[in-house]
Amino acid sequence: MASVLVVEDDQFVRSALIRHLTEASHTVRSVGTALEALREVAHFRFDLVILDLGLPDLDGSEALKMLRGLTDVPVIIATARDDEAEIVRLLNDGADDYLIKPFSVEHLSARMAAVLRRSRAAGDAPPSGVIRVGGLSIDPLRRQAELDGAALDLTRREFDLLAFLAGRPGVVVPRKELLAEVWQLSYGDDQTIDVHLSWLRRKLGETAARPRYLHTLRGVGVKLEPPNGRMP
Repeated sequence: MASVLVVEDDQFVRSALIRHLTEASHTVRSVGTALEALREVAHFRFDLVILDLGLPDLDGSEALKMLRGLTDVPVIIATARDDEAEIVRLLNDGADDYLIKPFSVEHLSARMAAVLRRSRAAGDAPPSGVIRVGGLSIDPLRRQAELDGAALDLTRREFDLLAFLAGRPGVVVPRKELLAEVWQLSYGDDQTIDVHLSWLRRKLGETAARPRYLHTLRGVGVKLEPPNGRMP
């Protein structure tokens, strides 16, 4: 079962979620504000966060961005807002899934199971063996990456993106494929990929204008290859 943080200021909804999750054998902690949620994730390890958007101290969308600065824990947004543009923005900002209120406990359980399955699959032993591309060394089993012998401090999504591209060196990967394989999204805009590529480039010591490993082909996709263009 999972360790879950419930971030919900409505006491009735909060109590119902705690009861359902506890009955499903999950370990549950709960808070009613964004600042409390940030303190919780800074001090405890969770498998999943259920985040309400209508918090009293900070809008949940801002709380999501702050959470992403602290942890890669999967986040399911619970919201009464059903605007598609906002939902896409939340997914782009790092949410793993969302639920429109009111929702049934069965629906919540199914979404939780799917998110946890994806998260655990990413942490399980994918192809063993270290991937090497130029000075990059990527260990999918340990989820560790190095550049010229120095460890890279990558978020979960940054590592997944780097490992996916490194597993296909020199191959231009379409953006639609990246969304499907790295983000498990069937739709989305290019900003999702561009933002993560920008963060990744910064950690690799390069820029879009002066790329070394990551190359974007406008209107086509992205490829990763060693600086000299030669595969090992």
